[in-house]
Amino acid sequence: MSVASRAALGERVVRARRRGWRAQPYLLLVPSLVFLAMFTYYPVLSSLEMSLYQLSPATHQQHFVGFSNYAALAADPVFSRVLVNSAAFLLGTVPVTIALALFLAVLLARTHALSTAFRTAFFYPTLLPLVGAAAIWLFVYTPGYGLVDVYLRGLVPGGVNYLGDPRYALPAVIALTIWKNAGYYMLFYLAGLQGVALELYETARLEGASAWQQFRAITFPLLAPTTLFVLLIASINAFQSVDQIWVMTGGGPDNATNLLLFYVYQAAFMFFDLGKAAALTVFLLAILMVIAAVSFRLLERRIHYEV
Repeated sequence: MSVASRAALGERVVRARRRGWRAQPYLLLVPSLVFLAMFTYYPVLSSLEMSLYQLSPATHQQHFVGFSNYAALAADPVFSRVLVNSAAFLLGTVPVTIALALFLAVLLARTHALSTAFRTAFFYPTLLPLVGAAAIWLFVYTPGYGLVDVYLRGLVPGGVNYLGDPRYALPAVIALTIWKNAGYYMLFYLAGLQGVALELYETARLEGASAWQQFRAITFPLLAPTTLFVLLIASINAFQSVDQIWVMTGGGPDNATNLLLFYVYQAAFMFFDLGKAAALTVFLLAILMVIAAVSFRLLERRIHYEV
């Protein structure tokens, strides 16, 4: 066999081996694809299908109604109130929580004698189950002998039923959510600060930059990827809030704290309107997809990745 023939044969063998190995990456993805199909894609498609039917849990019969469930949502005054509450909850929790988490991370980034103790103290609320935290704050807001009422007794004579007054119920739940999540998001910012080169701050100090100028020109731009991630997680969590609502207010008073996911729970397990619950679920998924798309579209343009 000539040298050229051997080279051609060797090349064909190499090509055959490459073709044989091309299936391996896809085989490695099979477990993840099966998991996604079972717990993500199938529930989403099932909800889409269920939203087109009127279901009776008593007789297990279903009737095709098309988009009637979505039309009923448009005419539902409670649904309109729930949307307003959800938007207020999102705007009341996400920006404040992110700002507080970033402030705490910058404050505790430098190592000193009490840094570990402070980090543990701020992270401790994250370790509590949300139901337990809601029960604690339920006592804090109790009229008469709750901590808030005791400390504000001199300013508000007679006390205030914060969870029983439609004016204060949602802000009270927002305060609990901020307290619960700020320490968790602080960890992401602390991790992000570890990747910022110290030489940048040393150079800025030599140029006479103040602490605020260093934060505005160095810290905040380089933490933009972390901010994008935290923004997405915080927004999704805001629309998934249900535990604290169930424990503290039950959606009341007068639907003042009724949020979208809690309304899904009410429609499915209290009113047994499964078609409406499925339509609400589809609407919630659409909102989350829009938030993710807008966040990536608008914020990634201004993100600076350190090389």
